[in-house]
Amino acid sequence: MMIELRGIVKKYFIGEPNELTVLKDLNLDIQEGSFVSIVGQSGSGKSTLMNILGALDRPTEGEYKLNGVPIAAMDDNQLSEIRNRQIGFVFQTFNLIPRVNALANVELPLFYMGIKRGERRERAERLLRLVEMEDRMTHLPNELSGGQKQRVAIARSLANDPAIILADEPTGALDTQTGKLVMDIFMRINAEEKRTVLLITHNTELARMTERIITLRDGEIISDSAVERGDAAV
Repeated sequence: MMIELRGIVKKYFIGEPNELTVLKDLNLDIQEGSFVSIVGQSGSGKSTLMNILGALDRPTEGEYKLNGVPIAAMDDNQLSEIRNRQIGFVFQTFNLIPRVNALANVELPLFYMGIKRGERRERAERLLRLVEMEDRMTHLPNELSGGQKQRVAIARSLANDPAIILADEPTGALDTQTGKLVMDIFMRINAEEKRTVLLITHNTELARMTERIITLRDGEIISDSAVERGDAAV
């Protein structure tokens, strides 16, 4: 089992009159190589759950195991290592560096890992070809459309060869058609690159393009179901 959550609770303002419980006793297993969507309306706890899954935040109660290892036992340096090596992040706002081109944006995580220039470039070029951006490698972000920026961001998320891709509303800033093109890339990454892909979204149509839908409401899992291939969006 790649991801195991048991009794996960997340609270803010603990012990204060305005104490807020965002996640309530969540239990969840995610197998390696899965393509899973986590859906729910604003305030359902989706982003809080993603932050915990991505080792960006710790639960107030409960246990999170990643590949059998308890996250709670790790110090900040170990958590940083997990984020840098095992998890790739994709966000709605792309988070590209505006002053450097697409190729350099994808190379950046490799630079911080100390990978030599030639290897950095070779890997970045391969990843940009994977997301069909080989003809835009030398373009700056402001010369790219929203969908093209997100494809560069996806390539960058793969730079350190992570086992898990966490995508938080990756199509939220895109039109419907472009959003589906981005989802096609995630599907290919899952199928061909054998990555575990976790998609956080409020868009149920896009969620049907994944193989499993977990629905949150008010911090609780209210449904967890496989997607019938005949029902999947095309």
